[in-house]
Amino acid sequence: MSENKNILQDSHGRDHAYLRISLIERCNLRCSYCMPEEGVQLSPKSHLMTYEEIYEIAKTFVKHGVTKIRLTGGEPLIRKDIPVILEKLATLPVELSITSNAIIIDSFIDVLKANKVNKINVSLDSLDREKFKHITRRDQFEKVYSNIFLLIKEGFNVKVNAVLIKGFNDNEIIDFINFTKDLPISVRFIEFMPFDGNKWDMSKMVSYKDVMTYVNASFSEDQIERLQDAPNDTSKNYKISGYQGSFAIISSVTNPFCDSCNRLRLTANGQLKNCLFSATESDLLTTLRQGNSIEPIIQKAVQAKFKIRGGMDTLEKLQEPKLHNNNRSMITIGG
Repeated sequence: MSENKNILQDSHGRDHAYLRISLIERCNLRCSYCMPEEGVQLSPKSHLMTYEEIYEIAKTFVKHGVTKIRLTGGEPLIRKDIPVILEKLATLPVELSITSNAIIIDSFIDVLKANKVNKINVSLDSLDREKFKHITRRDQFEKVYSNIFLLIKEGFNVKVNAVLIKGFNDNEIIDFINFTKDLPISVRFIEFMPFDGNKWDMSKMVSYKDVMTYVNASFSEDQIERLQDAPNDTSKNYKISGYQGSFAIISSVTNPFCDSCNRLRLTANGQLKNCLFSATESDLLTTLRQGNSIEPIIQKAVQAKFKIRGGMDTLEKLQEPKLHNNNRSMITIGG
C-alpha cells in the first residue's frame, strides 16, 4: 500500500471524511421503518466493539482524513459506557455529533457539553401523539417533544429527522415546517428507504417532488427561500421567510446525492459499510483483535464503493426485492 495513497478515496474520486459509528443494535423504540415487527437477531455482546476498539478504529480513520464522526444506534445513549466513549472520541481532532430519539437525552446534557457534542439529530416522525405511538410502538411522545425544547434551551444545534410515509404522516409536512416558525431548528424530511424487514415499496414513499408540492400549495413563491447547501450535504435546504428555523429534504431514493457522498458507516459489531444501500460489509473488528492493520481492509472497501446507491442505479433496480433484502435492517446498520 503506497504511503501517498489516500485510502479513503474511492475509484470515483470521492474522499470520505465523515464516519458514522453505530454503538449499539438495541433501542428503546421499535420504529416500523427501522426494525422489523418480529425484532432482529442481536449480536452477542462479545461480538460488539468495546469502547477501546471504537476509539482505535476511529483513530485510524482520523489519521487518514476523517474530520467528522456521528454516533448512532439503535439508541446510542442506552449504551452504559457512552460517557467513556464520548470522552475518548473527544480527544480526536474531529467534529463529534450524535443521533438520538431523545427519550433519555435530558440525563446526558452535561456529558454532551463536556465533550463538545453540540449537534444533535433527533428522530421524530410525527407531531401527533397517537401516530408517534403507532409508528414507534411506544408511548414516549411527550418525553421526546419536551426534550427537543430542552436541547434548544441548552444551546444545542438541533435537527429533527422525519421519515415520510404516504398515508401516514405526509399530511403533517406543513405542521413540521410551521414547527420551525419560532424555533431555531432544521426539520429534515427523509424519503422512506428499503431495508430488510421494513415492508418498503415505492407506493409508500413521499418524494422530494411530493414534499415541494405540499410546500408550494401552502406558501407563496416569495415566502420559500432556497438555502445554500453545505459541501457534501445530503439534503436540499429551504426556509420560510421570517421563520427562525429551516427545513430540508433528503431524497436518497428519487434524487440521490451519491456524486458528493463522503460517508462511511461502521456497525456496532465492527463491520464497515461503504454505502447505506450496500449489502456487502468488511470486517474490521476481527482483524483488529488479531493485532493486524485494518488499513488494507478499509482501502479495499472504499475502492469497492459503487458510484450510486450500492449499485442500484435505477429505480427499477431499487424496486427489485432481491437487491435490497440482503441488506441489514436499519437498526443494525446505524441511523
